[in-house]
Amino acid sequence: MRRARTAGLLGCAGVLLAGCASMPDSGDVKAVDQSPRAEGDSQVRVYGVPPQDGAQPTNIVRSFLDATTSDEVDFRTASQYLAKSARQTWQPFRVTNVLQERPKPEPEIQRNREDANGYTVTLSGSQVAKVDANHAYTPEERTYRRTIHLIKENGQWRIDRLPNGLVLGQSDFQRIYRSVNKYYFASYQSESSEPKASRNVLVADPVYLRQRIEPIAASVEALLNGPTDWLGQVTASEFPHGTRLASRDLSLDDSNALRVKLTKQAVNTDAAQCKRMAAQLFFTVQDMTRASKISEVDLEDAKGNSLCSLTQEQAERDFSPVRQAGHSAQEYFLDADHKVVSMSDDATEPSPVRGPFGTGKTALRSVAVSRDETTAAGVSSDGRSLYVAGLEDGVQRGGPLLTSAGSAKAPDEGLTAPSWDGLGDLWIADRSAHSSRLLRLREGKGAPEEVAVPGLGKRRIKAIRVAADGIRIAMLVEDNGRTTLQLGRVERGGSSTHPTLSVEELRPIAPQLEDVVAASWAGGSRLVVVGRESGGVQQMQFMETDGSASNAETLPGVNGVKAVAASEDETRPLIADATEGIVRLPPDANWKTVAKDGTAPVYPG
Repeated sequence: MRRARTAGLLGCAGVLLAGCASMPDSGDVKAVDQSPRAEGDSQVRVYGVPPQDGAQPTNIVRSFLDATTSDEVDFRTASQYLAKSARQTWQPFRVTNVLQERPKPEPEIQRNREDANGYTVTLSGSQVAKVDANHAYTPEERTYRRTIHLIKENGQWRIDRLPNGLVLGQSDFQRIYRSVNKYYFASYQSESSEPKASRNVLVADPVYLRQRIEPIAASVEALLNGPTDWLGQVTASEFPHGTRLASRDLSLDDSNALRVKLTKQAVNTDAAQCKRMAAQLFFTVQDMTRASKISEVDLEDAKGNSLCSLTQEQAERDFSPVRQAGHSAQEYFLDADHKVVSMSDDATEPSPVRGPFGTGKTALRSVAVSRDETTAAGVSSDGRSLYVAGLEDGVQRGGPLLTSAGSAKAPDEGLTAPSWDGLGDLWIADRSAHSSRLLRLREGKGAPEEVAVPGLGKRRIKAIRVAADGIRIAMLVEDNGRTTLQLGRVERGGSSTHPTLSVEELRPIAPQLEDVVAASWAGGSRLVVVGRESGGVQQMQFMETDGSASNAETLPGVNGVKAVAASEDETRPLIADATEGIVRLPPDANWKTVAKDGTAPVYPG
């Protein structure tokens, strides 16, 4: 492998040993020019070694696998291990299979007499996930076993039959790929004409892209290909169908502006649509180039004529995904007297909220504060009644908007903690001993509407957290004593006058956890999850909505967590109900106790 220009070869060697599964014992050391704006701070680049004369079949396969982990755009070196016929048919990007460790090539034990001139090598391992042709990640735990066939071509062993795609160990996958959020606009379907359903709500759609191979162009091309299958039903792209890059030469200029040339399909869009296209590009590329803040996005036609531009200020003001989540400077929880109290990051003591929930006259089990912080919803201490009241002086608490059919004596029955979306609607689940119902109250008032959950089956909802966009909902689901975290897609059918809601295609978010205790949205495509693996101890970690482990920092441990809350503004601290009381985790710090007595911590939402 050749190493790129670095300050010292010893530094290169340390990174290579950490990032590569094998280290070749031959090859030249050559300087390779690198753009100062290339993604990934490491200046190390990994390149495969061409096949050696007289190499035996198993070594050919092993070296081929090494070459597929290189930082080459077109797998040019890996293709040298293929027979002429296979070079024309192999599709490396069809699928990426991710194994716990690098696949083990094993020669066929009993040679096939009818294949005297060929040789078969078996690849085996434990698969943990796959990435499809649209870059979507899916957890998939199973045994991996595939065969590779070789023949002699011009006196050298070469691969003539192999499965399409790549097969990588987790360490190689994490080095080569990076989770990136593409952004599309939420589509509220039958409720799209309602004033609350803004046309400017951007939804994060996570994909995995090769982080050091033309990262900006790769992220833009992935965006232009449209949303992943799971989100495609509830999001839309403003780019006209068929729009492609007219030039893949993309980089930030000296002022951190990005100019993107598009094909003719984008030329006839009006100013408003063009701005929305630019917004999708701005937040997608910004997620890929996190180290550099984009100042402006300019869209151009193939000849360089301007279509429109969007500045950073305009993007943040009109389209930022965080807008829908709110900009609360307060954290909320229930104190020992059952009052709803709030704290700012700098406060040392909590203060009761204004309105009836701050008096303690209504004993509560859980609370949710609307994202504009004008209204709160609380569930009574017996879990049977849902109340909604304003957070202002002089407001009286009315009667319950919902009464549970569950038993007041069973702590796991009754109403879950409520949750507000960014459209102002309130969500809650009603649990009995053997079943549960998901309900929505429009704008937190009126009759509850039941939301169908076709994939739930006989499982029971234990807790819910709806995303700010109102089209994704995280649910703790109990099945035979095991609680898992599932993500569902909210679809709005029916008509504008009689919409019907359903939560479709539940998928696991933290499949490795045997028992999930709590979860909260912690970003556009990220949740913080508390649970334990089979036979393990409780842990807290960030997970992406596609089920992959987040590349966010590792969280320090805290004892006995029963509830956790995070803001979708990723700069805000975590708060949790733990053995020590209500604790807070500021950025770049450790857990600190802010109240020795308290329960049910929440951010608005």
